[in-house]
Amino acid sequence: MVRIKRSTIAINSRQIILQFVKGFKGSYSKLFRITKGQMMKALKYSYSGRKNCKQNFKKIWVCRINAYAHIERIFYKKLNMYMKISNYLLNRKILAQLLFLDPYILKRVILYLDKNILR
Repeated sequence: MVRIKRSTIAINSRQIILQFVKGFKGSYSKLFRITKGQMMKALKYSYSGRKNCKQNFKKIWVCRINAYAHIERIFYKKLNMYMKISNYLLNRKILAQLLFLDPYILKRVILYLDKNILR
């Protein structure tokens, strides 16, 4: 049986993995056997990390809106209910951005909702 050498193909496939783990510390970026396992672990955690990042941002937005709503003497839950009833299409991200850019606009939105819903 003929012996098959995979020199260029094997080197190329190793180089792809070694390029992926370029910034890792120690042997995680140098030794191929260890590198393979570390790459799999990094890819697995990056998937769940993207989901956690979205959850964290949602929590931050809710905290900011709730803090401002308390200043305006209204609860976040009530504000959310008012917005659903009046079909306002502002999501949490936009409301949180309004707080930074122009809090006066958000105050006007809350006053508008208060007047129109409580009638």
